[in-house]
Amino acid sequence: MKRYFVDADGAFLGSYDDADGDMPEEFSNAIEVPKPRPPTVQRFYVDADGKYLGSFDGLDEEIPADMASGFEVPSAPLDVRQVWNGHEWLAAVPTSDQVDVERDRRIDGGFSFNGVLYQSRPSDRENIAGASTASGIAMVTGSEAGDYRWHGGDEDFAWIASDNSTHPMDAQTMFAFGQAAMAHKSNHIFAARALKDMTPIPADYATNPAYWP
Repeated sequence: MKRYFVDADGAFLGSYDDADGDMPEEFSNAIEVPKPRPPTVQRFYVDADGKYLGSFDGLDEEIPADMASGFEVPSAPLDVRQVWNGHEWLAAVPTSDQVDVERDRRIDGGFSFNGVLYQSRPSDRENIAGASTASGIAMVTGSEAGDYRWHGGDEDFAWIASDNSTHPMDAQTMFAFGQAAMAHKSNHIFAARALKDMTPIPADYATNPAYWP
């Protein structure tokens, strides 16, 4: 019977078969252990279409069924959406959902009006739309350019910019501000639509400013 030994620190010393005769001296003070598990390495698998299945670090008889029916490749992809073409991992093709995420990030990222950057998160856009509607009513009822109290308050109407500075706005300016906010969102929606209509969607859709307003 073959027997296996480790030292006091657990380091593998080797094996000995009783059929070979006397036990080697180096095993006399060693600790006998069950048959050690063979060393394994991490392996990577794809299916017949080159789609990544995952990795496995174990014995051949333990490999999951989906990987056993797949193909081993030399490495894992950087992005699980990448496809193996038999020689290398092809760049992942962006999805429409990813374009939508980038669109929303840009819409929420602020816009410039009269050379000043303003916030454009959903709550900001809601506030701008409300004030813009009120300014339109004020204009219809006679508010003139330069009237900063068109809103009926005791102080000049002003809007806070991204840098926390305040900017007075008469009704005409507020209305134009609202139009700019609307155009900011609309332009990004149409830019994203154009990207999603491309086949394939460009890999640099999120970083190339040429695709966005």
